Amino acid sequence: MAQTSEGVDGLVRQRLRALRLAQGLSLGDLAARAHLSPSTLSRIENGQRRLALDQLVVLARALDTGLDELVETQGEEVVSNAITEHGMDALRWRIRHAPDTVILRRRVTGPPPAPERMRAHPGHEWLVVLSGTLTLLLGERRYRVTENQCAEFDTMLPHAFGAEGGPVDVLLIVDPAARRGHAQDGQD
Repeated sequence: MAQTSEGVDGLVRQRLRALRLAQGLSLGDLAARAHLSPSTLSRIENGQRRLALDQLVVLARALDTGLDELVETQGEEVVSNAITEHGMDALRWRIRHAPDTVILRRRVTGPPPAPERMRAHPGHEWLVVLSGTLTLLLGERRYRVTENQCAEFDTMLPHAFGAEGGPVDVLLIVDPAARRGHAQDGQD
């Protein structure tokens, strides 16, 4: 008897198949990894066989993923609001599956600080200029980043940025190590 493809059951079946295909595995490849027959795996994916918890655990391991990744349903937290910092000049969002990584929107109005005020700390940053022109100082180098251009850099290199010719709107993705460095500098 065929199972319905609705609800969590259907979602898990879709994720199993999607992960298998994304990893370039045939039914036979995954079945061998999970110690199942290819026909059993096919029936599981197609809803013609009941999903057993012990099989689900084995399949998650064979796909190198967690059980929670297979069964987690999308919660209500699809849309999130920004946290306002420093008035409307800085907005911050957290990434739900990587809560220590932060997305920041900053409005930069002043020029870059003097080179002796540049800071270095562990981490990595990525930024994109949404509007305006940004001057990015990295070590001894000076970069001009214009609208729709991005920059990516290791934050162990002394760095700072500022506006060139008017306000600049910047979107930054800051990894956990870089975020800790900014927090220690009082910038986060």
